[in-house]
Amino acid sequence: MTSGQRAQRTGKSWISRWDPEDEGFWNSEGRPVARRNLWASIASEHIGFSVWSIWSVLVLFMLPEHGFSTTPEQKFLLLSAVTLVGAILRVPYTLAVPIFGGRNWTIVSTALLLIPTGAAFFLVQNPDTPFWLMLALAATAGLGGGNFSSSMANINSYFPEREKGWALGLNAGGGNIGVATVQLVGLAVIALYTTSAGQLVPLFYAPLILLAAWWAWRSMNNLVNVRSDIPAQLSATRDRHFWIMSLLYIGTFGSFIGTGFAFGLLLQAQFGLAPVQSAGIAVLGPVIGSLIRPVGGRMADSLGGARVTLWVFAAMTACAAVLVLAVQASQLGLFIGAFAVMFVLTGLGNGSTYKMIPSIYAAKAEDAIAEGEPREEALARTKRVSSSMLGLIGAVGALGGVAINVTFRESFAATGSTAPAFLAFGAFYLLCALVTWAVYLRKPARTPEGARAAGTAAPAADAAETTTR
Repeated sequence: MTSGQRAQRTGKSWISRWDPEDEGFWNSEGRPVARRNLWASIASEHIGFSVWSIWSVLVLFMLPEHGFSTTPEQKFLLLSAVTLVGAILRVPYTLAVPIFGGRNWTIVSTALLLIPTGAAFFLVQNPDTPFWLMLALAATAGLGGGNFSSSMANINSYFPEREKGWALGLNAGGGNIGVATVQLVGLAVIALYTTSAGQLVPLFYAPLILLAAWWAWRSMNNLVNVRSDIPAQLSATRDRHFWIMSLLYIGTFGSFIGTGFAFGLLLQAQFGLAPVQSAGIAVLGPVIGSLIRPVGGRMADSLGGARVTLWVFAAMTACAAVLVLAVQASQLGLFIGAFAVMFVLTGLGNGSTYKMIPSIYAAKAEDAIAEGEPREEALARTKRVSSSMLGLIGAVGALGGVAINVTFRESFAATGSTAPAFLAFGAFYLLCALVTWAVYLRKPARTPEGARAAGTAAPAADAAETTTR
C-alpha cells in the first residue's frame, strides 16, 4: 500500500484493528461496532432493493386508460432489463468496498439511488415515451441491485465465522424485504389515489434515500485491513466452488428476485386480476421470503448449509410441479398457496447457500494452515476472497432473476400460459438438488470444503478428491 493510500485510511471513520475471531476483542469491543454497522447497512440495502424492484410495482400503473400501450411481453422485458443491470453492477460494487471503504461506498451507492427514482418519477407520468427510451431509463433502477453485493461483502468482514450465518441473513433479509415494502407503497397509492398516481411511489423514496445515506455517514466505519487485491479476488472465480455456489444461488436468490418482480404481473396477466388485487396479493410473497432468510442462515449454522440447501431444492422441485397444475387448472387459490410456499423455500435457501460460501473458504484456510502458511495470513487472505465471493456469487445469482423473467416472457408469448416456464424451473431445481448432494453431501468422496459446507468436521489433512473435481 502506498503512502497516499495510507493517508486516505485515517480519520474517525477508519478502524485500524479488527479481529472478530479473537473472542476477547469481540466481546469487549467488536460486537457493538459490528452491530451498529449492520443496522445502517440493512437500512441502505433495504432502500436499494426497494428502488431495484420499483418497476415491479409501476408496471401495474401502466394501463391503457392512462395512455400506456405496453404489452405484457414488453413489461416482462422491462423487468428483465432492470434485473440484468442490477446483476452486472454487483461485480464492480463488490470490488468497490476494499478500494473506497465500506462506509464511504455505502454513502455513495445510496445517494446514487436518486437517479432511478427521478427517472421513474418522469416516466410514469409520460406514457408517450418511446419504449426503447423507457427501457433504458427504467434500467437505471438496477443501481439498487448493486447495493446488495457491496453490503454483504462489507458486513462479512465484521462478524466472526460462528455468527456469519445469522448476521448475513439479517443483512440480506432486511434488504430483501424492500421488494415487499415498495409493493406495499404501491398498494397504498392505488388504494388512496387510484392507478393514476404512480409518480407518488418514486417520490415517496426520495427522502428515504437521503435519510439512509445520512445514517451510513453517521454510524458506519471503514476497516483498514480490508484492502483491494482485485487480481487475487477475481482469481477465485477459477475455483470450481465459485461456479457451483453460483449455480445454487441462481436457484435460490434468482428465483426469489425474479418471481418477486413478476408475481404481481403474473396475477394480472395469467389470472386477470385488477391492479389493486395483484398488488395486495403480490406483497405477501417477498415479505415471507425476506423474513425467513435469517432463519435459513440460522438453520445452516446449526444443521449445515448443504443439508438445508438440499432439502430446499427438493421441496422447490415439488412446488414447481404444483404451480404447473395450478396454471393448467386455472386454480388461483392453489397458485397463490404454492407461490407462498415457494417464497418460504427461496428465503430459506438464500440464507443456507450464503452460509456455505464463507464456510467453504474457512475450510480452505485450515488446509493452507496445515500446509504451513502462517495462520493470520491464511485467515486474512481467505476472508478477503470469501467477501469478494459473496458479492460476485450474488451477481451471478441475480442473473437467475433475469432468466426467470425472460422465461416468463417467452412462455407467455408462445403459449399464453406460464405453465411451460414453471416446468423448466422445476427441472432446474432438481438439477441443483443433485449437484448439492453430489458435491457437498455424498459419502465417502467429499472434499474438506464440502464437509465444512455440510456442517460436519473434516481435518485439513483429509484432502480426498471427489470424482467431480
